[in-house]
Amino acid sequence: MISFLYPRLLPDRAAPLFAEYRQLSLPELTERVAFAHESSVYVATGGDRVTADRLRELRQGVLALAAQAGFPDDSDRARNAEFDLALAALLHTESGMVPAEAAARDVWAFLALIVLPDVAFWRYPHPPRDRVLGTDLTRHVFGRLWWRAQLVRSSDASEPYAALRILGEAAFDQIYARRAALGGSPHLVRSILRVWDGLDLHGLNERETLRDFLKRLLRLAPFVLFDAVEEEALDNELRAVAQQSVDAQRPSPHGTDDRVPTGTPEEGQFPGKEEAPASAGLPASSRSGTSGTAPPRGHPLRSVEICAGCGAQALGLERAGFEPVLLIDNKADACFTIAKNRPDWDVVCMDVADFRVYERQEIIGVDLLSAGLPRVKPMPTEQDDASDERGVLRTAAHLALVIRPKAVLLENVPDLVDSPAFESDRSWLTETLTQAGYQCHWAVLNAADFEVPQNRRSGFLVALQSPYSARFSWPRPTGLTPPTVGSVLGPTMAARGWPGAERWAEQAGRIAPALVGGSDRRGGADLGPTGSKRAWEALGVNGNSLGDTPPGAEFPPDALPKLTVEQTALIQSIPGDWQFTGGKTSRYRQIGHAMPPPLAHAVGAAVAAALRS
Repeated sequence: MISFLYPRLLPDRAAPLFAEYRQLSLPELTERVAFAHESSVYVATGGDRVTADRLRELRQGVLALAAQAGFPDDSDRARNAEFDLALAALLHTESGMVPAEAAARDVWAFLALIVLPDVAFWRYPHPPRDRVLGTDLTRHVFGRLWWRAQLVRSSDASEPYAALRILGEAAFDQIYARRAALGGSPHLVRSILRVWDGLDLHGLNERETLRDFLKRLLRLAPFVLFDAVEEEALDNELRAVAQQSVDAQRPSPHGTDDRVPTGTPEEGQFPGKEEAPASAGLPASSRSGTSGTAPPRGHPLRSVEICAGCGAQALGLERAGFEPVLLIDNKADACFTIAKNRPDWDVVCMDVADFRVYERQEIIGVDLLSAGLPRVKPMPTEQDDASDERGVLRTAAHLALVIRPKAVLLENVPDLVDSPAFESDRSWLTETLTQAGYQCHWAVLNAADFEVPQNRRSGFLVALQSPYSARFSWPRPTGLTPPTVGSVLGPTMAARGWPGAERWAEQAGRIAPALVGGSDRRGGADLGPTGSKRAWEALGVNGNSLGDTPPGAEFPPDALPKLTVEQTALIQSIPGDWQFTGGKTSRYRQIGHAMPPPLAHAVGAAVAAALRS
């Protein structure tokens, strides 16, 4: 197959076009169809550029499939599913892309906004950004389908893409969300699908069984190089693991639930792997329900977290006694970060607005619904009421009404708690949750009061059902002086022999300003606006950008070093062994968005105390 280079529509041009197109009808979008754009670019590498005629042929093929599914005036769930399956095969066979080209989100932004805008906005009316802009390729209207086809295609089969029908999109996303360990290998994915297709799942919850199967594979991953195992041997290995999951999901013939807890490996199953903590994966019979009974002391509390980011807040809540049943985030790199560090946690990479609780009945009545929400801005105009950030805030409240957790924990800007500009938001949240039987508690807390080396203030809403609310009180400051920037970063500044490290650490004898940079609307990896950069300069740090490594022996003793991404994580009190995935800007945004785990731990412990009283 001939490979082509595709035009790329960069974010600064794609974003305003997306905003404009959200206001247009499908006929108006059809009028905007083109096969070139004045702002598109190509990568500076060799290769044949795709021609306008080739793009026109690709569009005609997509239109033919869309028409069968009801385009432009009709659609339904069943026909949409068939359309996606057929389109996956078409894109993979006819686009002439290689994986390196298909991994570029700007390529998919070009196709969705220039070549196929009417089809994109028909398939997902009023789509979130990632469906069109490609910020998360596991969610892009076209990109996700190409990658599904890439992973399942069997070149020697009579129907190379037949495996697309084995799993639905939601189930397949469970594999892709674990891409760092599992979903990046077509050889392994095809084996998973072959084995899954041959299982007897009668009477079982297929979603729970698949999740258990994937978790067992994740525990095998450190010990087995899957790509080096021949097809038949790999199928046999995976079939044995899958049967363990099936057996674990079937009730005992004696009428008792003797399933192996999902988070605890069977004895001797994985040589050399440490046994999971006793709190992991408790059977359903031991989990707290919705009756209002306090969870037994010593048992983990169950939580669901949306806008989970890199997992820093969930890490703090874990220390406070909460076991996450489900974590949701719409950024692929953030989901991969969580999966890399906590492979047993169930992470779903999707826009929370698209999440449907009925597909995950087991989360209803959990102990806590938590969220580190995108930073909401004041609402000076009616139009801003529809902003993405405010929409997520309201989605979180509506989820609470459906999930009915015992407690809700929302973190955001301090102004959400105490500024008159947010009065309408506070009133709406309080009224909505109060009518649902919750009592709301608002507070602003500073991470520095909980031993974080950073002057970082956050606004919190904690809402609890009765009788837990009367037992809740906000955590008090520890009373201990937080460590300074110099004491926290001094060892890493000296790690490569910089002669100025000791002097620098003495000079950086204060806590840091608030680390900013978690928003997608900001630029690249730097330490924020001018005021923030000046504050960092006073600490001896060049905040204009981030460095790749700490300063070395050749770095001038009196020069200002740049922080690395890993050093900014230490400023957030994220453990040094927590690994981040993605490019520099993506990793820094994950860190800048995070809630310091010690602060999450303090608030989580206060909520846990109220629930256990």
